[in-house]
Amino acid sequence: MAKIKTRQAAGAALAAVTLLALAACSDPGATAATAPSSGSTASAAGKTFNLAPEQNRVKVTVDEKAAALVPDANKADGKLTVVTTGGTAPLSLFATDNKTLIGSEVDIAYAVGETLGLTVEVLPVAWADWPLGVESGKYEAVLSNVTVTEARKEKFDFASYRNDLLGFYAKTDSTIGDIKEAKDVAGKRIIVGSGTNQEAILVRWDEENKAKGLAPVEFEYYDDDSASTLALQSGRADLTFGPNAGAAYKAAKDGKTKEMGTLNGGWPLTSEIAFTTQKGNGLAVAAQAALNTLIKEGSYAEILDRRGLSSEAIKTSELNPPGLPKK
Repeated sequence: MAKIKTRQAAGAALAAVTLLALAACSDPGATAATAPSSGSTASAAGKTFNLAPEQNRVKVTVDEKAAALVPDANKADGKLTVVTTGGTAPLSLFATDNKTLIGSEVDIAYAVGETLGLTVEVLPVAWADWPLGVESGKYEAVLSNVTVTEARKEKFDFASYRNDLLGFYAKTDSTIGDIKEAKDVAGKRIIVGSGTNQEAILVRWDEENKAKGLAPVEFEYYDDDSASTLALQSGRADLTFGPNAGAAYKAAKDGKTKEMGTLNGGWPLTSEIAFTTQKGNGLAVAAQAALNTLIKEGSYAEILDRRGLSSEAIKTSELNPPGLPKK
Protein backbone atom coordinates (compact mmCIF):
# COMPACT_ATOMS: atom_id res chain seq x y z
CA MET A 1 0.00 0.00 0.00
CA ALA A 2 1.11 3.56 -0.70
CA LYS A 3 0.19 4.88 2.73
CA ILE A 4 2.42 4.28 5.74
CA LYS A 5 0.58 5.47 8.83
CA THR A 6 2.12 5.18 12.28
CA ARG A 7 1.49 7.19 15.42
CA GLN A 8 4.69 5.74 16.86
CA ALA A 9 6.76 7.21 14.06
CA ALA A 10 5.31 10.63 14.73
CA GLY A 11 6.06 10.39 18.41
CA ALA A 12 9.61 9.27 17.77
CA ALA A 13 10.21 12.21 15.45
CA LEU A 14 10.40 14.65 18.32
CA ALA A 15 13.37 12.80 19.76
CA ALA A 16 15.00 11.77 16.50
CA VAL A 17 14.62 14.99 14.56
CA THR A 18 15.94 18.33 15.81
CA LEU A 19 13.95 21.11 14.25
CA LEU A 20 16.69 23.63 13.72
CA ALA A 21 19.02 21.11 12.15
CA LEU A 22 16.46 20.14 9.55
CA ALA A 23 14.98 23.56 8.94
CA ALA A 24 17.91 24.43 6.67
CA CYS A 25 16.64 23.46 3.24
CA SER A 26 18.14 20.41 1.62
CA ASP A 27 17.55 19.18 -1.90
CA PRO A 28 14.17 20.76 -2.67
CA GLY A 29 13.42 18.05 -5.17
CA ALA A 30 12.95 15.57 -2.36
CA THR A 31 9.63 16.97 -1.20
CA ALA A 32 8.14 19.39 -3.69
CA ALA A 33 5.73 18.59 -6.50
CA THR A 34 7.05 18.23 -10.02
CA ALA A 35 5.80 19.90 -13.15
CA PRO A 36 4.03 18.26 -16.09
CA SER A 37 6.43 16.58 -18.49
CA SER A 38 4.53 17.38 -21.68
CA GLY A 39 2.84 20.41 -23.20
CA SER A 40 4.16 23.96 -23.29
CA THR A 41 1.87 25.36 -20.58
CA ALA A 42 0.09 24.22 -17.47
CA SER A 43 -3.04 26.10 -16.46
CA ALA A 44 -6.01 26.06 -14.13
CA ALA A 45 -7.80 28.39 -11.74
CA GLY A 46 -6.86 31.30 -14.01
CA LYS A 47 -3.11 30.67 -13.69
CA THR A 48 -1.06 29.69 -16.70
CA PHE A 49 2.54 28.54 -16.41
CA ASN A 50 4.90 28.66 -19.34
CA LEU A 51 6.88 25.41 -19.45
CA ALA A 52 8.44 25.99 -22.87
CA PRO A 53 12.16 26.77 -23.37
CA GLU A 54 11.22 30.28 -24.55
CA GLN A 55 10.32 31.92 -21.26
CA ASN A 56 9.64 35.57 -22.15
CA ARG A 57 11.14 36.56 -18.82
CA VAL A 58 10.39 39.80 -17.03
CA LYS A 59 12.44 42.57 -18.67
CA VAL A 60 14.93 44.42 -16.50
CA THR A 61 17.42 47.21 -17.08
CA VAL A 62 20.98 47.69 -15.90
CA ASP A 63 21.36 49.50 -12.58
CA GLU A 64 24.69 51.30 -12.96
CA LYS A 65 25.15 51.78 -9.21
CA ALA A 66 24.60 48.09 -8.53
CA ALA A 67 26.75 47.11 -11.52
CA ALA A 68 29.61 49.17 -10.11
CA LEU A 69 29.64 46.85 -7.09
CA VAL A 70 30.39 43.75 -9.20
CA PRO A 71 33.88 42.45 -8.29
CA ASP A 72 36.54 42.80 -10.99
CA ALA A 73 36.89 39.01 -11.18
CA ASN A 74 33.26 38.76 -12.26
CA LYS A 75 33.51 41.71 -14.63
CA ALA A 76 36.47 40.09 -16.41
CA ASP A 77 34.38 37.82 -18.64
CA GLY A 78 31.13 39.72 -18.17
CA LYS A 79 29.32 36.54 -17.20
CA LEU A 80 27.50 35.27 -14.13
CA THR A 81 27.50 31.48 -13.80
CA VAL A 82 24.72 30.23 -11.54
CA VAL A 83 23.82 26.67 -10.62
CA THR A 84 20.52 25.18 -9.53
CA THR A 85 19.36 21.63 -8.95
CA GLY A 86 16.33 21.42 -11.25
CA GLY A 87 13.45 18.98 -10.83
CA THR A 88 11.39 21.07 -8.43
CA ALA A 89 8.49 23.08 -9.79
CA PRO A 90 8.17 26.02 -9.66
CA LEU A 91 11.66 26.75 -8.33
CA SER A 92 13.84 25.15 -10.97
CA LEU A 93 12.86 22.48 -13.46
CA PHE A 94 13.48 21.45 -17.04
CA ALA A 95 11.34 22.87 -19.80
CA THR A 96 9.45 20.75 -22.30
CA ASP A 97 12.67 20.21 -24.28
CA ASN A 98 14.05 18.38 -21.19
CA LYS A 99 17.28 20.43 -21.26
CA THR A 100 16.47 24.10 -20.67
CA LEU A 101 16.29 25.13 -17.02
CA ILE A 102 13.32 27.30 -16.10
CA GLY A 103 11.56 28.35 -12.89
CA SER A 104 11.56 31.16 -10.33
CA GLU A 105 15.16 30.54 -9.24
CA VAL A 106 16.27 30.74 -12.87
CA ASP A 107 14.20 33.88 -13.45
CA ILE A 108 15.80 35.55 -10.43
CA ALA A 109 19.28 34.53 -11.58
CA TYR A 110 18.70 36.17 -14.96
CA ALA A 111 17.12 39.27 -13.43
CA VAL A 112 19.98 39.79 -10.97
CA GLY A 113 22.68 39.16 -13.56
CA GLU A 114 21.10 41.42 -16.16
CA THR A 115 20.54 44.18 -13.58
CA LEU A 116 24.28 43.96 -12.93
CA GLY A 117 25.06 44.15 -16.65
CA LEU A 118 26.25 40.54 -16.85
CA THR A 119 25.43 37.72 -19.24
CA VAL A 120 23.83 34.87 -17.29
CA GLU A 121 24.48 31.15 -17.61
CA VAL A 122 22.43 28.75 -15.48
CA LEU A 123 23.67 25.19 -15.11
CA PRO A 124 22.14 22.09 -13.49
CA VAL A 125 24.04 20.53 -10.61
CA ALA A 126 23.32 17.88 -7.99
CA TRP A 127 22.40 19.31 -4.57
CA ALA A 128 25.42 17.66 -2.97
CA ASP A 129 27.81 19.28 -5.44
CA TRP A 130 27.01 22.99 -5.17
CA PRO A 131 28.77 23.74 -1.84
CA LEU A 132 32.22 22.71 -3.02
CA GLY A 133 31.62 24.20 -6.46
CA VAL A 134 30.73 27.63 -5.04
CA GLU A 135 33.33 27.54 -2.28
CA SER A 136 36.10 26.72 -4.78
CA GLY A 137 34.98 29.37 -7.25
CA LYS A 138 33.99 26.89 -9.95
CA TYR A 139 30.48 28.38 -9.81
CA GLU A 140 29.83 32.01 -8.93
CA ALA A 141 26.48 31.51 -7.24
CA VAL A 142 23.77 29.01 -6.43
CA LEU A 143 20.03 29.69 -6.47
CA SER A 144 18.38 26.50 -5.35
CA ASN A 145 16.17 27.10 -2.33
CA VAL A 146 19.22 27.49 -0.07
CA THR A 147 18.33 28.57 3.46
CA VAL A 148 20.64 30.90 5.37
CA THR A 149 22.20 29.17 8.36
CA GLU A 150 24.94 30.28 10.72
CA ALA A 151 27.00 27.24 9.74
CA ARG A 152 26.74 28.08 6.05
CA LYS A 153 27.66 31.71 6.72
CA GLU A 154 31.11 30.51 7.72
CA LYS A 155 31.75 29.45 4.11
CA PHE A 156 29.35 31.53 2.01
CA ASP A 157 27.86 34.99 1.68
CA PHE A 158 24.12 35.49 1.19
CA ALA A 159 21.72 38.02 -0.32
CA SER A 160 18.18 37.07 0.70
CA TYR A 161 15.41 36.96 -1.90
CA ARG A 162 12.54 34.84 -0.56
CA ASN A 163 10.95 33.77 2.69
CA ASP A 164 11.38 30.11 3.57
CA LEU A 165 7.79 29.00 4.09
CA LEU A 166 5.91 25.81 4.88
CA GLY A 167 2.25 25.61 3.93
CA PHE A 168 -0.92 23.88 5.10
CA TYR A 169 -3.18 23.00 2.15
CA ALA A 170 -6.67 21.51 1.97
CA LYS A 171 -8.90 20.59 -0.94
CA THR A 172 -10.65 23.58 -2.46
CA ASP A 173 -14.08 22.90 -0.97
CA SER A 174 -12.77 22.24 2.54
CA THR A 175 -14.56 24.02 5.39
CA ILE A 176 -11.55 23.83 7.72
CA GLY A 177 -10.63 27.23 9.15
CA ASP A 178 -7.28 28.97 8.87
CA ILE A 179 -4.27 27.23 10.39
CA LYS A 180 -2.28 29.73 12.43
CA GLU A 181 -1.27 27.99 15.65
CA ALA A 182 -1.16 24.66 17.45
CA LYS A 183 -4.80 24.51 18.49
CA ASP A 184 -5.88 24.81 14.84
CA VAL A 185 -4.49 21.36 14.00
CA ALA A 186 -6.08 19.51 16.91
CA GLY A 187 -7.95 16.43 15.73
CA LYS A 188 -6.96 16.93 12.08
CA ARG A 189 -5.72 14.19 9.74
CA ILE A 190 -2.54 15.67 8.29
CA ILE A 191 -0.25 14.35 5.57
CA VAL A 192 3.37 15.20 6.34
CA GLY A 193 6.79 13.97 5.22
CA SER A 194 8.54 11.58 7.59
CA GLY A 195 11.77 12.89 9.11
CA THR A 196 11.20 16.48 7.95
CA ASN A 197 11.27 19.72 9.91
CA GLN A 198 7.57 20.15 9.18
CA GLU A 199 6.91 16.82 10.89
CA ALA A 200 8.94 17.97 13.90
CA ILE A 201 6.92 21.19 14.10
CA LEU A 202 3.67 19.23 13.89
CA VAL A 203 4.82 16.84 16.60
CA ARG A 204 5.60 19.75 18.91
CA TRP A 205 2.20 21.29 18.27
CA ASP A 206 0.52 17.95 18.87
CA GLU A 207 2.30 17.47 22.18
CA GLU A 208 1.27 20.98 23.21
CA ASN A 209 -2.35 20.26 22.30
CA LYS A 210 -2.48 16.96 24.12
CA ALA A 211 -1.07 18.62 27.24
CA LYS A 212 -4.06 20.97 27.09
CA GLY A 213 -6.54 18.13 26.62
CA LEU A 214 -7.15 18.80 22.92
CA ALA A 215 -7.68 16.05 20.36
CA PRO A 216 -4.46 14.58 18.91
CA VAL A 217 -3.30 15.02 15.33
CA GLU A 218 -3.62 11.96 13.12
CA PHE A 219 -0.32 11.80 11.24
CA GLU A 220 -0.47 10.32 7.75
CA TYR A 221 2.49 9.33 5.60
CA TYR A 222 2.53 8.52 1.89
CA ASP A 223 5.40 7.43 -0.28
CA ASP A 224 4.49 9.47 -3.36
CA ASP A 225 2.69 12.67 -4.31
CA SER A 226 -0.06 10.95 -6.31
CA ALA A 227 -1.11 8.85 -3.33
CA SER A 228 -1.19 11.82 -0.96
CA THR A 229 -3.18 13.86 -3.50
CA LEU A 230 -5.74 11.08 -3.81
CA ALA A 231 -6.02 10.81 -0.03
CA LEU A 232 -6.69 14.52 0.32
CA GLN A 233 -9.19 14.70 -2.53
CA SER A 234 -11.06 11.60 -1.41
CA GLY A 235 -11.47 12.91 2.13
CA ARG A 236 -9.15 10.42 3.82
CA ALA A 237 -7.00 13.34 5.00
CA ASP A 238 -7.84 16.91 5.97
CA LEU A 239 -4.59 18.72 5.24
CA THR A 240 -1.11 18.46 3.80
CA PHE A 241 1.82 20.22 5.46
CA GLY A 242 5.06 20.73 3.56
CA PRO A 243 7.22 23.15 1.53
CA ASN A 244 4.97 25.99 0.43
CA ALA A 245 6.51 26.71 -2.98
CA GLY A 246 5.63 23.38 -4.56
CA ALA A 247 2.20 23.29 -2.92
CA ALA A 248 1.38 26.86 -4.01
CA TYR A 249 2.37 26.06 -7.59
CA LYS A 250 0.26 22.93 -7.58
CA ALA A 251 -2.75 24.77 -6.14
CA ALA A 252 -2.53 27.46 -8.79
CA LYS A 253 -1.95 24.92 -11.56
CA ASP A 254 -4.81 22.48 -10.94
CA GLY A 255 -7.17 24.48 -8.72
CA LYS A 256 -7.90 21.46 -6.53
CA THR A 257 -6.30 22.70 -3.32
CA LYS A 258 -6.09 25.95 -1.38
CA GLU A 259 -3.71 27.40 1.17
CA MET A 260 -4.97 27.31 4.76
CA GLY A 261 -1.96 28.92 6.39
CA THR A 262 1.81 29.29 6.17
CA LEU A 263 4.57 29.00 8.70
CA ASN A 264 8.19 30.00 8.46
CA GLY A 265 10.41 27.02 7.73
CA GLY A 266 12.61 27.85 10.71
CA TRP A 267 9.73 28.04 13.20
CA PRO A 268 9.82 29.35 15.86
CA LEU A 269 12.65 31.31 14.24
CA THR A 270 12.65 33.06 10.88
CA SER A 271 14.63 31.73 7.94
CA GLU A 272 15.20 33.10 4.45
CA ILE A 273 16.24 31.74 1.08
CA ALA A 274 19.23 33.51 -0.43
CA PHE A 275 21.47 34.10 -3.43
CA THR A 276 24.57 32.21 -2.27
CA THR A 277 28.16 33.09 -3.21
CA GLN A 278 31.74 32.40 -2.25
CA LYS A 279 32.67 33.94 1.10
CA GLY A 280 34.29 37.35 0.94
CA ASN A 281 34.45 37.87 -2.83
CA GLY A 282 31.97 40.77 -2.84
CA LEU A 283 29.48 39.30 -5.30
CA ALA A 284 26.72 38.99 -2.70
CA VAL A 285 26.97 42.75 -2.06
CA ALA A 286 26.27 43.43 -5.74
CA ALA A 287 23.49 40.82 -5.81
CA GLN A 288 21.82 42.43 -2.79
CA ALA A 289 21.87 45.81 -4.52
CA ALA A 290 20.40 44.29 -7.67
CA LEU A 291 17.67 42.49 -5.73
CA ASN A 292 16.65 45.67 -3.93
CA THR A 293 16.46 47.46 -7.27
CA LEU A 294 14.22 44.69 -8.61
CA ILE A 295 12.05 44.87 -5.48
CA LYS A 296 11.73 48.66 -5.71
CA GLU A 297 10.81 48.75 -9.39
CA GLY A 298 8.33 45.86 -9.18
CA SER A 299 10.13 43.32 -11.34
CA TYR A 300 10.72 41.09 -8.33
CA ALA A 301 7.00 40.90 -7.57
CA GLU A 302 6.27 40.02 -11.22
CA ILE A 303 8.83 37.21 -11.15
CA LEU A 304 7.30 35.59 -8.07
CA ASP A 305 3.72 36.11 -9.23
CA ARG A 306 4.28 34.37 -12.55
CA ARG A 307 5.18 31.22 -10.59
CA GLY A 308 2.47 31.53 -7.93
CA LEU A 309 4.93 32.49 -5.17
CA SER A 310 3.74 35.96 -4.17
CA SER A 311 3.19 34.80 -0.58
CA GLU A 312 6.94 34.21 -0.21
CA ALA A 313 8.01 37.74 -1.19
CA ILE A 314 10.32 39.78 1.03
CA LYS A 315 10.30 43.58 1.38
CA THR A 316 14.07 44.07 1.37
CA SER A 317 17.05 41.90 0.47
CA GLU A 318 19.49 41.58 3.35
CA LEU A 319 23.18 40.82 3.20
CA ASN A 320 24.01 37.83 5.41
CA PRO A 321 20.80 38.03 7.48
CA PRO A 322 20.54 36.10 10.76
CA GLY A 323 20.65 32.40 9.92
CA LEU A 324 19.29 29.37 11.63
CA PRO A 325 21.62 28.42 14.51
CA LYS A 326 24.05 25.56 14.47
CA LYS A 327 22.98 22.20 15.86
